[in-house]
Amino acid sequence: MAWFLLFLAGLFEIGWAVGLKYTDGFTRMMPTVLTVLSMIVSVALLGLAVKTLPMGTAYAVWTGIGTVGTVLLGIWLLGDPATFVRLLCIGLIIAGIAGLKLAA
Repeated sequence: MAWFLLFLAGLFEIGWAVGLKYTDGFTRMMPTVLTVLSMIVSVALLGLAVKTLPMGTAYAVWTGIGTVGTVLLGIWLLGDPATFVRLLCIGLIIAGIAGLKLAA
């Protein structure tokens, strides 16, 4: 259950990271509200997950999920570059997340 909560926390981290782009510097009300709510849910779920999981592992996986998802959505939604090196680095982050999961 803790891993599932951590995965959800990572998804909400992606939501707030991408949401920041749509807040337009916190000048647009609805994107700002949704972004702040996503931040709160993300941290709350992380807090629940670390009751069971090691803190270092949980935090690294949480940020890794957020990083990978944010980069991929940046490529898909915002036209960020999808170079070979960027995609290779994303693959390395995914390998690190999988390694941490296997080692936990």
